[in-house]
Amino acid sequence: MTPEDLAVLHERAFEGQGRSWTASEFSELLQNRAVALIGDNRAFALGRLVADEAELLTLACDPICRRQGLARDRLDALLREVKAKGALRIFLEVASDNLAAISLYQKAEFVQIGRRKEYHDTPNGRVDAIVMEKRL
Repeated sequence: MTPEDLAVLHERAFEGQGRSWTASEFSELLQNRAVALIGDNRAFALGRLVADEAELLTLACDPICRRQGLARDRLDALLREVKAKGALRIFLEVASDNLAAISLYQKAEFVQIGRRKEYHDTPNGRVDAIVMEKRL
């Protein structure tokens, strides 16, 4: 997928939830050897590995492809990849009002380890970010 493809899908996935990422931002991330991209034009997971810790940067699924297990498949594939490269744990931040994503992460055995007050800008104002971790 090109950075432009990623930006288009990210915008569709997060429509109405705040600012999506630009092609330039994706391009910059993908130049980093520590960044892993799993997916296709229906859904993707983007993560970064530093030493023995990984971070899920974003997980996006086209709205017309939701409820088909694609996001979970991409997440699982990313978890396998970072674990194979030496990650012992992975972190993520999710908007506290994104209940579908929180449920997905809980089913994948992520646990809440923190909260960042008013971290995400949304069309309805600022919302907290829930910080989650999964031991690999």
